[in-house]
Amino acid sequence: MRPAWSVVIFTTIAGAGQGLFLMLVLGDAVFGLPGDLLFAGAMVALALTGVGLVSSTFHLGHPERGWRAAAMWRTSWLSREVIVLPAFMASVFFWAAGLWLDWADGVMAVLVALGVATALLLYLCTAMIYACLPFLQEWRTPLTVFNYFAIGLTTGTFVAALLSAILYPPIGVIFAMGALVIGSFAYLGRLASLARNARLRPKSSLASATGVKHPRIVQIAQGSMGGSFNTREFFHGRPREVVRGFRLAMLVLLLPVPALLLLAGGSSVAVLALALASHYSGALAERWYFFAEARHPQNLYYQAIA
Repeated sequence: MRPAWSVVIFTTIAGAGQGLFLMLVLGDAVFGLPGDLLFAGAMVALALTGVGLVSSTFHLGHPERGWRAAAMWRTSWLSREVIVLPAFMASVFFWAAGLWLDWADGVMAVLVALGVATALLLYLCTAMIYACLPFLQEWRTPLTVFNYFAIGLTTGTFVAALLSAILYPPIGVIFAMGALVIGSFAYLGRLASLARNARLRPKSSLASATGVKHPRIVQIAQGSMGGSFNTREFFHGRPREVVRGFRLAMLVLLLPVPALLLLAGGSSVAVLALALASHYSGALAERWYFFAEARHPQNLYYQAIA
């Protein structure tokens, strides 16, 4: 598949916002975080999801019609995502307003519950857009859902660690260690999906794609003189070296480099900033590779351009 950078950025940066909110809620429940850290974190979470939302519109042919995507919520995970995302942002916004205005504990508890529920549901909706497709074997696995959850939580925890190091250093170390623990599970999950996908064998063949039943078929042209929507959208068109480079960047930057930085340099603001930059670069590479490694069955037919 062709990785669209607008979708790559949306899924990684919005996932970071969701993870940041969840980590702040968990940290407050366990340690009792100060209000200024919670408020600043809520604003950062809103900014991240807002940037992700804006980024996602660049993938639309007619962004002004994007609101119509919510119409098929009964059957479409994309429609559900379109509904849940603003619901999550509204929950975080009112939670931040409650922190600023010191609303009653009961109201704040309801807002936290809504925020947690919509954050988790948003991870599920985003992942299921891809995991529900039976013809893309690389995506049709529970590991897709797990990786969207785990990588988003890891990125959000790194953001929480950096924010805490700036505003409330005692908790920054805890969030940093939490990022490494959650990141380890995310890394293992991604390795598991790589191992699974490497063993996959196409269910279709060139014979079934063309309808020609012959033991030896050689295709020398795609049937037209130039590209088409099918050749542009369902294949990335990059050399193998580029794809392997993204996979290597994912494997190196997603966790090993941040872990080395934190274990060797501590949890200062500078080190955490470098660790976050490395991890997010790895998350971008991971999401690009996630799309690129998916082999659409139609590419069995569109194999060559005359």
